[in-house]
Amino acid sequence: MGKNSTIRLLIADNCLAVRYGLKLWLRLEPDMQVIGEAANGVEALTLALRLRPDVIVMDARMPQMDGIAATKAIRAVLPDTPIIVLSMEDDLMTRTRALAAGATCFLSKFETLTALPDTIRALAEDQTLPATDAM
Repeated sequence: MGKNSTIRLLIADNCLAVRYGLKLWLRLEPDMQVIGEAANGVEALTLALRLRPDVIVMDARMPQMDGIAATKAIRAVLPDTPIIVLSMEDDLMTRTRALAAGATCFLSKFETLTALPDTIRALAEDQTLPATDAM
């Protein structure tokens, strides 16, 4: 992606308030655009295939198909699309499962406000992740 390109995002979270908040917050970033929202992993997979976003922001726990299973399914068909898995459960097991499924990185929802925009930009530009990313 070039410096003047808009980063196209897909947000997947089962909580409408979280999706809405992320979308409003990321709209403040002049180089980012939310092009799709999913309430579960099945919708995330369908939208990822149809919209081909530059970066996917995926909640780890969702109904029908959780974010970790959706990450694995998306990775199989869109291997170069960065996927950021978010979770309230910031523990080694959740992080390990997400990364093993093919997540590009994992962020705790507690660090989202400070780390998410920079992480999205780094992944869209295929750069080294910011130091706040703990794997």
